[in-house]
Amino acid sequence: MSKQYLTTHTIDHAHPTDIFSLSATASQILSSSGSGSIQVHSTSQPDFPLFQTLDNAHKLGCHHTAISRNGQIAASVGFGSEVKIWSARDDGWWSETTKIVDSNKAGEIWSIALSEDGQYLAATSFDGRINVWDNLANGAKIREFETKGSFGMSIDLSVDGRFTASGHENGGIYIFNNDTGRLFHSLPGLVKPVRAVAFSPRGTLLAAAGDSRVIALYDVSSGDQVATLTGHGAWISSLDWSDTGEYLLSGAFDGKVKVWSIEQRTCVATHTETEKIIWSVKWLPKTGKNEGFATAGANRSISFYREATGG
Repeated sequence: MSKQYLTTHTIDHAHPTDIFSLSATASQILSSSGSGSIQVHSTSQPDFPLFQTLDNAHKLGCHHTAISRNGQIAASVGFGSEVKIWSARDDGWWSETTKIVDSNKAGEIWSIALSEDGQYLAATSFDGRINVWDNLANGAKIREFETKGSFGMSIDLSVDGRFTASGHENGGIYIFNNDTGRLFHSLPGLVKPVRAVAFSPRGTLLAAAGDSRVIALYDVSSGDQVATLTGHGAWISSLDWSDTGEYLLSGAFDGKVKVWSIEQRTCVATHTETEKIIWSVKWLPKTGKNEGFATAGANRSISFYREATGG
């Protein structure tokens, strides 16, 4: 059964350059780009007004952001590999709290993910290492996982914090057990760069996608590939699960955005807002029974969609 989503609003020229990352809380969406500032828009109002600008957050631009599931802690990483940790006040206003200081060479810190409460930050690096820091211990490094040395393009933490997953330029996909500090699974199936990995909300499935143009679904406990979602005609850049885990959102280099039913293992909606690269897709909190999502990329705009109702 197909689903229909309508474009409810577009913020044109939200950034002066490509928008590389979107991160959402219950009432806000943060966007980052090749310019130095991070924008914070309100999602609780129909025109998605600009709430705050984090000026000069990253001098050379920001390529990844992440937000804890409780919406209180955010992290951002710039093209100089500097990482900043931000905290939100009760009124939603963000301020910088600390920095993660590693060797800070370009590419040393690439893709990032935060734990549910924001205490732990995991990141990939150019040489395949996966590092984990404790934000409550002044950014002390507590884990370093080794892979086969291929550039780490994507990372995610399971909601319960037990597992870290990473996707690599050589097609490698790894799941690490954070409790034991050991490799849990090395997953087969994708032989081309893996640009996105995402755990389902319950942590039972891992979705992975990239230049193979398919989405592979893996059973986290066994490591078995349980499904392949086909339909994209271009490299897949971004994945995001709905809160219930019923649907998976994907964005690709040809500007197409797809919604997938996990139960049916099929695409139930396709949208083309632009022919330029979609760098990031993100589900938004439900308003009533209606689901919504946001997309952003090389057209420098943020587009918002809501599920159409028959009422």
